[in-house]
Amino acid sequence: MRVEEAIGRQIARLRAERRMSLTELGEALGGYLDRPWSRQAVHQAERGQRSFTAAELTALALVLDTSVPALFRAEDDPIELPGRAVPREEYRGILLNRERDMPLDGVEELIVALHDIGEVLSRPALARLARIGRVAEQVAGPEG
Repeated sequence: MRVEEAIGRQIARLRAERRMSLTELGEALGGYLDRPWSRQAVHQAERGQRSFTAAELTALALVLDTSVPALFRAEDDPIELPGRAVPREEYRGILLNRERDMPLDGVEELIVALHDIGEVLSRPALARLARIGRVAEQVAGPEG
């Protein structure tokens, strides 16, 4: 996956979570940039069909109430740069902005922990256990 596609997926995900239309996001960006983005420009960005300036990434992070590094987040795919593909672990390491032996700051630790928890919770066996737990709670009824 190209880095522009990874950013585009995050923009689309965050926009949907905030229940913003393409037009609303474009207009909100206009508050930080020289002019708003058209609906088509937002759509192209979400599909990874455009590059981003530093100002645009900053405006996107502000409008979507996130951080710039969070916009770069990618799932399991390696990131393709013009020279070569970067493995997921190496790409994740640069997003955390740390050396291998350096401790993470609190926010970065939280990001890593939440990502790891998400991966664990998405496992089918754990999902089944969660469903069993919910059914057991329903059967037991309210605590009295």
